[in-house]
Amino acid sequence: MTDLDLIDRKIVAELMRDATLPIAQIADKSGLSQTPCWKRIQKLEASGVLTGRVALADPGKLGFGLTVFVGIEAPDHSAEWREAFSAATNAIPEIMEVYRMAGEIDYLLRVAVADMMAFDRLYKRLTDAVPIKNVTSHFAMERMKFTTAYPVDTLSR
Repeated sequence: MTDLDLIDRKIVAELMRDATLPIAQIADKSGLSQTPCWKRIQKLEASGVLTGRVALADPGKLGFGLTVFVGIEAPDHSAEWREAFSAATNAIPEIMEVYRMAGEIDYLLRVAVADMMAFDRLYKRLTDAVPIKNVTSHFAMERMKFTTAYPVDTLSR
């Protein structure tokens, strides 16, 4: 993001805050007219800075009231195991995010399920699909902060 100028950073910040804003408002907040603003948005999309525009939903209102952070310790670190693990996690839609980690655990998953029974089913499905050395689950009691917007610097330097 360091090669983006101030105007690009302002555009990205506005879109991360609310992607439904009309181009006119984004242009106004970034100091451009509509056409140059739209061209910059297209360039940011083409370069991969902007990867998509989505609606955010309340997981509880959709029936996903339990968030679980799952630490996975791999039995080995072969390419074959990584590919099987990737395929297994990609096949389970309740696994929202997967990170390969440095440190005590090898992978960290964010899982959204309805309840403990649903998590138990997911756990069995995952451990049946791929060998795992150790699984550690942490159950979120309260989401205290949540954002999808990165803290992009929108001040001139």
